[in-house]
Amino acid sequence: MAGTAAVRGGRPPRASMQEHMAIDVSPGPIRPIHLISDYFPHFYPFAKHTLRTPEPHPAVTPAIRSAPQPQLDPEREGDSDDSTALGTLEFTLLFDADNSALHCTAHRAKGLKPPASGSVDTYVKANLLPGASKASQLRTRTVRGTRGPVWEETLTYHGFTRQDAGRKTLRLCVCEDPWLRRRRRAPPLGELRVPLRKLVPNRARSFDVCLEKRKLTKRPKSLDTARGMSLYQEEEAEAAGEERGRILLSLCYSSRQGGLLVGVLRCAHLAPMDANGYSDPFVRLFLRPNMGKRSKYKTSVRKKTLNPEFNEEFFYAGPREELAQKTLLVSVWDYDLGTADDFIGGVELSSQAGGECQRHWCECLGRSDHRLELWHPLDGAPLQLSD
Repeated sequence: MAGTAAVRGGRPPRASMQEHMAIDVSPGPIRPIHLISDYFPHFYPFAKHTLRTPEPHPAVTPAIRSAPQPQLDPEREGDSDDSTALGTLEFTLLFDADNSALHCTAHRAKGLKPPASGSVDTYVKANLLPGASKASQLRTRTVRGTRGPVWEETLTYHGFTRQDAGRKTLRLCVCEDPWLRRRRRAPPLGELRVPLRKLVPNRARSFDVCLEKRKLTKRPKSLDTARGMSLYQEEEAEAAGEERGRILLSLCYSSRQGGLLVGVLRCAHLAPMDANGYSDPFVRLFLRPNMGKRSKYKTSVRKKTLNPEFNEEFFYAGPREELAQKTLLVSVWDYDLGTADDFIGGVELSSQAGGECQRHWCECLGRSDHRLELWHPLDGAPLQLSD
């Protein structure tokens, strides 16, 4: 009666602990909790941003689902924590054996690691090793403000022979333009080296190679380095043997003019003779035995270059039998104003010279009206320019 009276008075019924535990209070099957990514989707670079609403969950507990995985970007713009990830360089090499030339086409670079300044202004520098770095140095134009520069520019090494292909290596460096960065010697962003012995003549080969750090070697203790000078220097130990350069000559005996036409076409990879690392080259010709003024010629001077192009022709009159007994001395000089000119190198063409020099001379004089062009390496030994 007391309990009935309490209900009638508006008070809620009280249940004991035992009675409460006996009541079935199960809310039903447990449902999985929504993932936070269902409400805040991930945003990936170069991916289309789409919002999705969470799917309604069934009453029965579904199978366990894995969290959505991000798609990897094949050309990630961000820097890598790996210090060796300096980017890649795409280029093509072609050894033109018929014209004795090596063509290197720099296409593009990808994923360059910039300095702390941010964007980069870059160019590609090429060197043939072993050899004087200045003599074989070529470079592309500068592409500004991008970490994926596109050059599409071809660098050509003239006078590149099969012997060079068997023993030389091409070094390519991606460099930051020092003039735009207002500093004199900015270190390369990366470099790579390609042995040229595996090139097939007259067949282009494409490369897509990762850049590496510049190779440094410790300075010899014998060098008295000044304060503040780095203890390391760029590795240049590949220059085994001094090279003076080479010259491209053309010979043709003209039956109509009755004499020998000697063409001085160009020089390549000359040794630097001036303090600025270059030379002011010109070429002297001397036909011996002495024929007076008609036996001596000189080309014009090309300023500040180690790969001059002359394209000048000279004439020596006389029958073929008489010219075959003579010797043609070709010498390359560095012009100096007010002082004696510096001798760079020379070559001697005659029937007694031997090797390619003898073949070039005899084959030309053996056939009339037949022009023959041939590269000749320069000899550093001084030539006898007088009788």
